[in-house]
Amino acid sequence: MKKKILSLMLMCAVTVSTMLTGCGGSAKSSADAKASSKDAAESTDAGAGSLSGTVATDGSTSMEKVIGLLSEAFMQKNPSVKVTYNPTGSGSGIEAVGKGSCDIGLASRDLTDEEKSSGLIQTTLAVDGIAMIVNPQNKIEGLTLDQIAQIYTGQITNWKDVGGADHDIVVIGREAASGTRDGFETITDTKDKCKYAQELTSTGDVMQTVAGNPNAIGYASLADLTDSVRAIKVDGVAPSEDTVKDGSYKIQRNFNLITKDGTKLSDAAQAFFDYCTGDEAGQYISKAGAVTTK
Repeated sequence: MKKKILSLMLMCAVTVSTMLTGCGGSAKSSADAKASSKDAAESTDAGAGSLSGTVATDGSTSMEKVIGLLSEAFMQKNPSVKVTYNPTGSGSGIEAVGKGSCDIGLASRDLTDEEKSSGLIQTTLAVDGIAMIVNPQNKIEGLTLDQIAQIYTGQITNWKDVGGADHDIVVIGREAASGTRDGFETITDTKDKCKYAQELTSTGDVMQTVAGNPNAIGYASLADLTDSVRAIKVDGVAPSEDTVKDGSYKIQRNFNLITKDGTKLSDAAQAFFDYCTGDEAGQYISKAGAVTTK
Protein backbone atom coordinates (compact mmCIF):
# COMPACT_ATOMS: atom_id res chain seq x y z
CA MET A 1 0.00 0.00 0.00
CA LYS A 2 2.79 2.42 0.90
CA LYS A 3 4.53 1.55 -2.36
CA LYS A 4 1.40 2.43 -4.36
CA ILE A 5 1.08 5.79 -2.57
CA LEU A 6 4.76 6.61 -3.19
CA SER A 7 4.36 5.61 -6.85
CA LEU A 8 1.35 7.89 -7.28
CA MET A 9 3.16 10.82 -5.60
CA LEU A 10 6.15 10.36 -7.91
CA MET A 11 3.93 10.34 -11.01
CA CYS A 12 2.20 13.55 -9.91
CA ALA A 13 5.54 15.26 -9.32
CA VAL A 14 6.74 14.31 -12.81
CA THR A 15 3.48 15.57 -14.36
CA VAL A 16 3.62 18.93 -12.54
CA SER A 17 7.25 19.37 -13.52
CA THR A 18 6.44 18.72 -17.16
CA MET A 19 3.53 21.20 -17.09
CA LEU A 20 5.70 23.90 -15.53
CA THR A 21 8.42 23.34 -18.07
CA GLY A 22 5.86 23.54 -20.88
CA CYS A 23 4.35 26.77 -19.48
CA GLY A 24 7.77 28.30 -19.09
CA GLY A 25 8.66 27.43 -22.67
CA SER A 26 5.39 28.87 -23.94
CA ALA A 27 5.88 32.11 -22.00
CA LYS A 28 9.42 32.39 -23.29
CA SER A 29 8.28 31.78 -26.88
CA SER A 30 5.58 34.45 -26.53
CA ALA A 31 8.07 36.96 -25.11
CA ASP A 32 10.53 36.17 -27.90
CA ALA A 33 7.79 36.66 -30.51
CA LYS A 34 6.78 40.02 -29.02
CA ALA A 35 10.39 41.17 -28.93
CA SER A 36 10.89 40.08 -32.52
CA SER A 37 7.71 41.89 -33.61
CA LYS A 38 8.79 45.03 -31.75
CA ASP A 39 12.22 44.95 -33.38
CA ALA A 40 10.65 44.56 -36.82
CA ALA A 41 8.26 47.47 -36.21
CA GLU A 42 11.06 49.69 -34.96
CA SER A 43 13.12 48.75 -38.00
CA THR A 44 10.22 49.63 -40.34
CA ASP A 45 9.54 52.92 -38.55
CA ALA A 46 13.21 53.83 -38.73
CA GLY A 47 13.19 53.26 -42.49
CA ALA A 48 10.00 55.34 -43.00
CA GLY A 49 11.31 58.22 -40.90
CA SER A 50 14.85 58.24 -42.20
CA LEU A 51 14.15 61.46 -44.16
CA SER A 52 13.51 64.39 -41.85
CA GLY A 53 14.04 68.12 -41.55
CA THR A 54 12.67 71.36 -43.04
CA VAL A 55 12.74 72.52 -46.65
CA ALA A 56 12.44 76.30 -47.06
CA THR A 57 11.05 77.66 -50.34
CA ASP A 58 10.75 81.38 -51.09
CA GLY A 59 9.53 83.46 -54.01
CA SER A 60 6.80 83.70 -56.65
CA THR A 61 3.26 84.28 -55.40
CA SER A 62 1.99 82.93 -58.73
CA MET A 63 3.50 79.53 -57.90
CA GLU A 64 1.59 79.24 -54.61
CA LYS A 65 -0.94 76.69 -55.84
CA VAL A 66 1.64 74.56 -57.67
CA ILE A 67 4.14 74.49 -54.82
CA GLY A 68 1.33 73.97 -52.30
CA LEU A 69 0.04 70.80 -53.97
CA LEU A 70 3.54 69.43 -54.50
CA SER A 71 4.51 70.13 -50.89
CA GLU A 72 1.38 68.47 -49.55
CA ALA A 73 1.92 65.32 -51.64
CA PHE A 74 5.61 65.16 -50.71
CA MET A 75 4.95 65.57 -46.98
CA GLN A 76 2.36 62.80 -47.05
CA LYS A 77 5.07 60.48 -48.32
CA ASN A 78 7.63 61.92 -45.89
CA PRO A 79 5.80 62.81 -42.66
CA SER A 80 9.02 63.79 -40.86
CA VAL A 81 9.76 66.53 -43.40
CA LYS A 82 8.17 70.00 -43.31
CA VAL A 83 8.15 72.11 -46.49
CA THR A 84 7.62 75.84 -45.91
CA TYR A 85 6.64 78.50 -48.47
CA ASN A 86 7.33 82.22 -48.18
CA PRO A 87 5.38 84.18 -50.86
CA THR A 88 7.70 87.15 -51.33
CA GLY A 89 7.76 87.45 -55.14
CA SER A 90 10.17 86.10 -57.75
CA GLY A 91 12.86 88.74 -57.25
CA SER A 92 12.98 88.19 -53.50
CA GLY A 93 13.03 84.42 -53.90
CA ILE A 94 15.98 84.61 -56.28
CA GLU A 95 17.79 86.92 -53.88
CA ALA A 96 17.08 84.59 -50.95
CA VAL A 97 18.76 81.67 -52.73
CA GLY A 98 21.79 83.84 -53.49
CA LYS A 99 22.09 84.81 -49.83
CA GLY A 100 21.51 81.26 -48.61
CA SER A 101 18.41 82.15 -46.59
CA CYS A 102 16.26 79.50 -48.27
CA ASP A 103 16.84 76.10 -49.86
CA ILE A 104 14.92 76.54 -53.12
CA GLY A 105 13.79 79.75 -54.77
CA LEU A 106 10.59 80.03 -56.81
CA ALA A 107 10.59 82.31 -59.85
CA SER A 108 7.86 82.88 -62.42
CA ARG A 109 10.42 84.40 -64.74
CA ASP A 110 13.71 83.26 -66.21
CA LEU A 111 17.00 84.28 -64.63
CA THR A 112 18.85 87.21 -66.12
CA ASP A 113 22.37 86.76 -67.51
CA GLU A 114 23.70 88.60 -64.46
CA GLU A 115 21.88 86.25 -62.08
CA LYS A 116 23.17 83.23 -63.96
CA SER A 117 26.71 84.56 -63.83
CA SER A 118 26.43 84.86 -60.05
CA GLY A 119 26.07 81.08 -59.81
CA LEU A 120 22.29 80.69 -59.78
CA ILE A 121 20.64 77.85 -61.70
CA GLN A 122 17.06 77.63 -62.92
CA THR A 123 15.19 74.38 -63.47
CA THR A 124 11.90 74.83 -65.29
CA LEU A 125 9.12 73.08 -63.42
CA ALA A 126 6.12 74.10 -65.52
CA VAL A 127 4.77 76.62 -68.01
CA ASP A 128 2.01 79.03 -66.99
CA GLY A 129 -0.25 81.30 -68.98
CA ILE A 130 -0.62 84.91 -67.90
CA ALA A 131 -4.33 85.59 -68.24
CA MET A 132 -5.65 89.06 -69.02
CA ILE A 133 -8.51 89.59 -66.60
CA VAL A 134 -11.45 91.98 -66.35
CA ASN A 135 -14.39 92.43 -64.02
CA PRO A 136 -17.26 90.00 -64.77
CA GLN A 137 -19.49 93.01 -65.55
CA ASN A 138 -17.18 94.00 -68.44
CA LYS A 139 -18.61 92.70 -71.73
CA ILE A 140 -15.30 92.75 -73.64
CA GLU A 141 -14.62 89.25 -75.01
CA GLY A 142 -11.04 89.76 -76.09
CA LEU A 143 -8.21 92.09 -77.10
CA THR A 144 -5.29 91.88 -79.48
CA LEU A 145 -1.77 91.81 -78.11
CA ASP A 146 -1.24 95.25 -79.65
CA GLN A 147 -4.36 96.67 -77.97
CA ILE A 148 -3.18 95.31 -74.61
CA ALA A 149 0.19 97.00 -75.10
CA GLN A 150 -1.50 100.29 -75.99
CA ILE A 151 -3.77 100.11 -72.94
CA TYR A 152 -0.85 99.49 -70.59
CA THR A 153 1.30 102.26 -72.09
CA GLY A 154 -1.55 104.80 -71.93
CA GLN A 155 -2.24 105.08 -75.67
CA ILE A 156 -5.74 103.63 -75.22
CA THR A 157 -7.50 104.96 -72.13
CA ASN A 158 -11.23 104.31 -72.68
CA TRP A 159 -13.03 101.00 -73.07
CA LYS A 160 -15.14 102.39 -75.94
CA ASP A 161 -11.99 102.49 -78.09
CA VAL A 162 -11.78 98.70 -77.99
CA GLY A 163 -15.50 97.95 -78.30
CA GLY A 164 -16.53 98.40 -74.69
CA ALA A 165 -18.57 100.90 -72.68
CA ASP A 166 -17.66 104.58 -72.42
CA HIS A 167 -15.57 104.37 -69.24
CA ASP A 168 -11.94 105.11 -68.44
CA ILE A 169 -9.75 102.01 -68.22
CA VAL A 170 -8.15 101.39 -64.81
CA VAL A 171 -4.81 99.67 -65.42
CA ILE A 172 -3.76 97.23 -62.69
CA GLY A 173 -0.43 95.36 -62.49
CA ARG A 174 2.23 93.89 -60.26
CA GLU A 175 5.22 95.41 -58.45
CA ALA A 176 8.58 95.81 -60.23
CA ALA A 177 10.13 92.63 -58.77
CA SER A 178 7.25 90.40 -59.87
CA GLY A 179 7.95 87.54 -62.25
CA THR A 180 4.42 87.87 -63.61
CA ARG A 181 5.03 91.50 -64.47
CA ASP A 182 8.37 90.70 -66.05
CA GLY A 183 6.77 88.01 -68.20
CA PHE A 184 3.84 90.22 -69.20
CA GLU A 185 5.94 93.26 -70.08
CA THR A 186 8.52 91.19 -71.99
CA ILE A 187 5.89 89.49 -74.16
CA THR A 188 3.90 92.68 -74.79
CA ASP A 189 7.08 94.72 -75.34
CA THR A 190 6.03 97.24 -72.69
CA LYS A 191 8.96 96.94 -70.28
CA ASP A 192 9.49 100.22 -68.38
CA LYS A 193 6.69 101.83 -70.43
CA CYS A 194 3.58 100.81 -68.47
CA LYS A 195 1.41 103.38 -66.76
CA TYR A 196 -0.23 101.61 -63.84
CA ALA A 197 -3.04 103.00 -61.73
CA GLN A 198 -1.98 100.50 -59.05
CA GLU A 199 1.04 98.21 -58.64
CA LEU A 200 0.20 95.35 -56.29
CA THR A 201 2.35 92.79 -54.51
CA SER A 202 0.51 89.54 -55.23
CA THR A 203 -1.65 87.77 -57.78
CA GLY A 204 -4.43 87.60 -55.21
CA ASP A 205 -4.37 91.37 -54.73
CA VAL A 206 -4.62 91.95 -58.49
CA MET A 207 -7.65 89.66 -58.80
CA GLN A 208 -9.34 91.21 -55.77
CA THR A 209 -8.83 94.73 -57.14
CA VAL A 210 -10.13 93.85 -60.62
CA ALA A 211 -13.08 91.99 -59.07
CA GLY A 212 -14.00 95.17 -57.19
CA ASN A 213 -13.77 97.59 -60.14
CA PRO A 214 -15.95 97.19 -63.29
CA ASN A 215 -13.52 99.32 -65.31
CA ALA A 216 -10.28 97.59 -64.32
CA ILE A 217 -7.99 95.34 -66.33
CA GLY A 218 -5.17 93.26 -64.91
CA TYR A 219 -3.04 90.19 -65.48
CA ALA A 220 -2.75 87.09 -63.33
CA SER A 221 -1.39 83.57 -63.40
CA LEU A 222 -3.72 81.16 -65.15
CA ALA A 223 -2.95 78.69 -62.36
CA ASP A 224 -4.49 81.03 -59.77
CA LEU A 225 -7.67 82.26 -61.49
CA THR A 226 -10.94 82.29 -59.58
CA ASP A 227 -14.52 83.01 -60.57
CA SER A 228 -14.23 86.50 -59.11
CA VAL A 229 -12.71 87.71 -62.41
CA ARG A 230 -13.06 86.82 -66.10
CA ALA A 231 -10.21 85.89 -68.40
CA ILE A 232 -10.50 87.33 -71.91
CA LYS A 233 -9.13 86.09 -75.23
CA VAL A 234 -5.84 87.40 -76.61
CA ASP A 235 -5.67 87.51 -80.42
CA GLY A 236 -8.77 85.33 -80.44
CA VAL A 237 -7.34 82.59 -78.20
CA ALA A 238 -8.60 81.88 -74.68
CA PRO A 239 -6.01 80.94 -72.03
CA SER A 240 -6.12 77.25 -71.10
CA GLU A 241 -3.80 74.35 -70.41
CA ASP A 242 -4.15 73.20 -74.03
CA THR A 243 -3.53 76.61 -75.63
CA VAL A 244 -0.53 77.24 -73.39
CA LYS A 245 0.87 73.81 -74.24
CA ASP A 246 0.47 74.22 -78.00
CA GLY A 247 1.75 77.81 -77.91
CA SER A 248 -1.33 79.40 -79.46
CA TYR A 249 -1.91 81.48 -76.33
CA LYS A 250 0.92 83.97 -76.54
CA ILE A 251 1.23 85.40 -73.03
CA GLN A 252 3.00 82.64 -71.11
CA ARG A 253 6.11 82.18 -68.97
CA ASN A 254 8.10 79.54 -67.08
CA PHE A 255 7.71 78.48 -63.46
CA ASN A 256 11.27 77.83 -62.24
CA LEU A 257 13.00 76.28 -59.24
CA ILE A 258 16.14 78.28 -58.36
CA THR A 259 19.21 76.78 -56.72
CA LYS A 260 22.81 77.86 -56.30
CA ASP A 261 25.66 76.13 -58.09
CA GLY A 262 28.15 74.57 -55.68
CA THR A 263 25.74 74.67 -52.73
CA LYS A 264 24.69 71.17 -51.70
CA LEU A 265 21.07 70.81 -50.73
CA SER A 266 20.17 68.96 -47.55
CA ASP A 267 18.89 65.41 -48.03
CA ALA A 268 15.32 66.58 -47.45
CA ALA A 269 15.64 69.54 -49.83
CA GLN A 270 17.23 67.39 -52.54
CA ALA A 271 14.48 64.80 -52.16
CA PHE A 272 11.82 67.52 -52.52
CA PHE A 273 13.58 68.99 -55.57
CA ASP A 274 13.74 65.52 -57.17
CA TYR A 275 10.07 64.92 -56.37
CA CYS A 276 9.01 68.23 -57.96
CA THR A 277 10.91 67.45 -61.16
CA GLY A 278 9.91 63.76 -61.27
CA ASP A 279 7.14 62.04 -63.20
CA GLU A 280 4.67 61.95 -60.29
CA ALA A 281 4.66 65.75 -60.01
CA GLY A 282 2.85 66.20 -63.32
CA GLN A 283 -0.58 65.37 -61.92
CA TYR A 284 -0.27 68.07 -59.24
CA ILE A 285 1.11 70.66 -61.68
CA SER A 286 -1.88 70.06 -63.97
CA LYS A 287 -4.28 70.16 -61.02
CA ALA A 288 -2.88 73.58 -60.13
CA GLY A 289 -3.68 74.86 -63.62
CA ALA A 290 -0.14 74.97 -64.99
CA VAL A 291 1.36 72.90 -67.80
CA THR A 292 4.03 70.30 -67.11
CA THR A 293 7.16 70.40 -69.22
CA LYS A 294 7.32 66.59 -69.47
